[in-house]
Amino acid sequence: MGTEGLEAMTVRAVLERSRLNPRYFYESFADLDQLAVAVYDRVVGELGEVATGALAGAGDLPADQARAVVACIVAFVAGDRRRGRVLYVAGAANEALSRRRTETAGMVVTFVEHLVAAGGHGVDHRHLVGRVATSILVGGFNQLLVDWLAGRIPISPAELVEDATALFLALGDGAATVAAGRATR
Repeated sequence: MGTEGLEAMTVRAVLERSRLNPRYFYESFADLDQLAVAVYDRVVGELGEVATGALAGAGDLPADQARAVVACIVAFVAGDRRRGRVLYVAGAANEALSRRRTETAGMVVTFVEHLVAAGGHGVDHRHLVGRVATSILVGGFNQLLVDWLAGRIPISPAELVEDATALFLALGDGAATVAAGRATR
């Protein structure tokens, strides 16, 4: 899935790579969709642990938190590009995996919203501006990583981290401005 894509992942290929007989596959997974979602969930879990650790060590400043999380995500996918393929590319047309990606993105949006609200960073969530901004941030960052991993954005990991962090903070400032404007209406 991470090397050749979901399209190349067949039960036979999985069995050959793992050197298991079919019985073991079907004892663990009903079908390839279930395996694909399990692989995706595993990579998401690994990334979640790394990101949570980076966030915990980043301090209280939003800029430091954003930079730490962006840096750890970039390092995670750059360190093993198969992870990026599993997270963002493989199986785009697969309904089960697409559904799981959508669920995961929604959970990330909610997590970031709560993080911003808990930090008192000024976005008025009563008007859903925070959800709009966070949805743009999560979806945009996912696409940014897809394009960067594919070589369509030829910058270094350090440049990617700095640019993405600056844009995240600018988006947060813009959301606060929009929210403030709504609050005065």
